[in-house]
Amino acid sequence: MVLKTILVAIDNSLSAERILEALQQLNLQSTTKIIFSNVIPTEISEFDAAADHPHPDLSGSPYQAVEKQLQLIQQQLTCESQIEVVRGDPSEEIVRLANIYKANLIILGSRGLTGMNRIIKGSVSSQVVADADCSVLVLKGH
Repeated sequence: MVLKTILVAIDNSLSAERILEALQQLNLQSTTKIIFSNVIPTEISEFDAAADHPHPDLSGSPYQAVEKQLQLIQQQLTCESQIEVVRGDPSEEIVRLANIYKANLIILGSRGLTGMNRIIKGSVSSQVVADADCSVLVLKGH
């Protein structure tokens, strides 16, 4: 399978090293496009949370650190990449972005929640695996 577009969903469960490791194992082509995404969970209306409202104002927020981390990863790649920061439900937005960009693969981390924490907080990775139209690679955080 030729990977034309990969969506990499970034959260606190994955380090830059782990992401680069996974991408390098895929033997990316120079024609592969990588979309790095970070979803800011919100409890706002679905209208305001749509994925077609990228790059919300995040000045002074902890998400600037995530964006800087993504920029460092971008510098180490030999293929085209871009960053998408959106607000909304993480699993819904990851699947929506994958559909928008027609991704062949989604890469995301697993927080490793079990028991009541998994029931209460939900599993983004499980929901993405269930809802995505493409293959999903779930990386353990450690």
